[in-house]
Amino acid sequence: MVGLMVRDGRFTTGVPDTWEPRPGCLSIADREEIFVGIRAGDSLSAIARAIGRVPSVVTREVAANGGRQGYSAWAAHQRARHAARRPKPCKLGAGRLLDEVTKRLEELWSPDEIARRLPLDFPDDPEMRVSHETIYQSLFVQGRGELRRELARCLRSGRASRKKRGTVDGRGRIPGMVNISERPAEADDRAVPGHWEGDLILGEASRSAVGTLVERTTRLVLLLHLDGDRSAVTVEKAMRKAIATLPDELVRSITWDQGAEMSTHASFTTATGIPIYFCDPHSPWQRGSNENTNGLLRQYLPKGTDLSKVSASELVEIQRSLNGRPRKTLGYLTPSEAYAQVVAATA
Repeated sequence: MVGLMVRDGRFTTGVPDTWEPRPGCLSIADREEIFVGIRAGDSLSAIARAIGRVPSVVTREVAANGGRQGYSAWAAHQRARHAARRPKPCKLGAGRLLDEVTKRLEELWSPDEIARRLPLDFPDDPEMRVSHETIYQSLFVQGRGELRRELARCLRSGRASRKKRGTVDGRGRIPGMVNISERPAEADDRAVPGHWEGDLILGEASRSAVGTLVERTTRLVLLLHLDGDRSAVTVEKAMRKAIATLPDELVRSITWDQGAEMSTHASFTTATGIPIYFCDPHSPWQRGSNENTNGLLRQYLPKGTDLSKVSASELVEIQRSLNGRPRKTLGYLTPSEAYAQVVAATA
């Protein structure tokens, strides 16, 4: 017959506890000292000093186990024992959460975008919660075959090594350039919508390209179909067509790299009234939103793709997907949602 023993002023079975926490974690002796200190009315800082711990350790321990009024050394120790069990069941083993995560991975959302967006889409369902680290761990450890390929597609850079420094830029200076330093200050802090950043992403052997325009406040993306021709005249025509769909008050300026495709910038500004500002050489951070978006776009159009074979309708679908992905910088709203709010405010 199992006897009884007193724990925290209560009778409990006298089964010995053979579990020992790993070094550095609170032991049952530490927890009993915390319990005694609380009952004596000592401060948590004084209790921490008595057991040789920093106050934050004791504060978290007590807060997680019922507070000063409800703290039990034995219950707290068993809770820690349960939390330390390995291996833990995979949260993404099956069910609705797995289905939702898989669907969004297939839409090329990153694990962070998925994790942050789920509480917005399922605010009243605590079961639809998962951390980005859990998604990564599930894919790295449990994932096989297609799941591993989906994860690889979520890596935005698509390359395992950094670009070698010291590359010489052989481009010439574009006549009549207006430097980014002369761009209105309202564009810098993104408080006023309507300032855009643009660039080209190049295809196989740099023979084809797709143009990108990104609105700095909402991160809305417009993709320019160039039909295999990256000349300045074609780029200007595509830009005019793209901005014609936008309200005038939401197209205030465009910032571009110093590429030859902008050699007709003066005629574009004359025709549209929209000024174009040029970044400094080797300064991609001056078009940070566009650079980030181009990285996302490479998930759909990897380097080495012949972009001349990408149709206008395919670009529309990619554009819709990009604008439907939640962005951390927008509080995990999508660019389409953020842009709709701006349009509503200016109507």
